Amino acid sequence: MQKKILDVGCGQNKFPGATGIDANRLSHADVIHDLGTFPYPFADDEFEEIICRHVIEHVPDVLGFVTELHRITKPGGILKIVTPHYSNPDWATDPTHRNHFNSYSFTCFIPSRAPFPFYTTAELKPLTTHVSLANLWRALGMELLVNLDQRWPSFRFTRKFWEFYLSTIFRGKELYFELEVIK
Repeated sequence: MQKKILDVGCGQNKFPGATGIDANRLSHADVIHDLGTFPYPFADDEFEEIICRHVIEHVPDVLGFVTELHRITKPGGILKIVTPHYSNPDWATDPTHRNHFNSYSFTCFIPSRAPFPFYTTAELKPLTTHVSLANLWRALGMELLVNLDQRWPSFRFTRKFWEFYLSTIFRGKELYFELEVIK
């Protein structure tokens, strides 16, 4: 049996085999719905995987958006989120972008790391966090250093050091997150 996948903000590039949801009537969505309006027209625990490519930076309420994705994902399901890194110089070229993200933007959904545990009750477990860097920095090996913690968790400090001190010089391009839904 094929897993049930939702492509949120699918636009005209809907993931093959997925149900698509988008606000734009010109998209290839199966469901037309404003992503800023909750609840979404899906049952609790309906999807095993949710794909969200270059959408979260556009929504008016990030916490509400992720909480709603959490609601409609089965326990143990996976959220796959791609978004520009806040230091990406292309971020400002799209006037519909509302939200900036870095590799720590989802810590409020991880109880052991949440700086403010009262923001949400939705819980996620990080599986993958990958930062792609601008081509020059990738070619010079900086992207490998920034993402060392994905292979060796004890090297978490390299990402933190880059994020806090170097990301405005060695610019980020995109963030890729895989998060497991915990219920």
